[in-house]
Amino acid sequence: MKSRLTLLFWVGACTFLFGQETKYYNVVAEQGDGIFSLLRKQGLDPAKHYGEFLELNSDKIKEGTALKLGEKYKIPYADDSFKKKGVLVEAVKDAEAPIFDEELAKMSLKSDRLKDAVYYLIAENGSETDEGFVADVSQRIAGELMMNGAQVYVMGDEIMEDIEAESESTENAMGDYVKVINKRYIQNTGKYQRVLFIRAENVTGSGNMDVAVYHYNKSTQGQRFAENIQHVFKENSVSSTTIDETSFIFEDKSNLYLARNILPAISLLTIENTTNTSKSKISLKPNKKEFANLVSNGIINDYVDLEFDN
Repeated sequence: MKSRLTLLFWVGACTFLFGQETKYYNVVAEQGDGIFSLLRKQGLDPAKHYGEFLELNSDKIKEGTALKLGEKYKIPYADDSFKKKGVLVEAVKDAEAPIFDEELAKMSLKSDRLKDAVYYLIAENGSETDEGFVADVSQRIAGELMMNGAQVYVMGDEIMEDIEAESESTENAMGDYVKVINKRYIQNTGKYQRVLFIRAENVTGSGNMDVAVYHYNKSTQGQRFAENIQHVFKENSVSSTTIDETSFIFEDKSNLYLARNILPAISLLTIENTTNTSKSKISLKPNKKEFANLVSNGIINDYVDLEFDN
């Protein structure tokens, strides 16, 4: 009986200690750091977590908010941290890492209107000329959605690299996206969840670019999502050509595979240099910041409209 009590005591003690350890992690203060700047650099709202930081570091803070250069300070783990709200997913290994690092110091919550929304962004560069364009745009979109309260997952590009290196079938590669997104969809059951696949082809950054938005014809949510994004693009098009109100339907095999197997509603956004034959597509200026803002506005409009209808 005594040995059983001893065992229970140690199990309880270890559980308690483990719980204590997981409440925070350590960060070294750098030149010019105060409490507010240190918290912001870790993706936390300083006003919300200021008191908790003082409690965790009461033995190291003597006067005001000054921090000692080179000293380790305890940073609270928080679900509302931008490190948790914005996650880069390596789909093949199902591994996660924060999307942003140094950029966190400049990020702050604008609103919580997307607090119950979860987004999955897939970015694909179709050629070497697109290098960096889609990745930059995806990060900008992710940041804007996060600063309005959303949870954002950005899929890494290692799948496309594996296809080129090992000649894997597109269907198998898309299966990795399906696996990691469906897993997180189930974890976030009950929330508004959408997938946006952004694909660039021969985008050079000079001249105008053509944009098309696609949806799966068996998904009313996906169609609505696509049309809300398309509507914002049409309002800001540099072309006077009248665009059909209906977004395009998925036809590509890999896109159909995603749409049929993925649980959240999905839309595809394609970008390419303007050509004389692309009269049915929307023509826009190749400005990364403006383009990302347009996409973000369309995404937010879809969520707001749905909330309004409900």
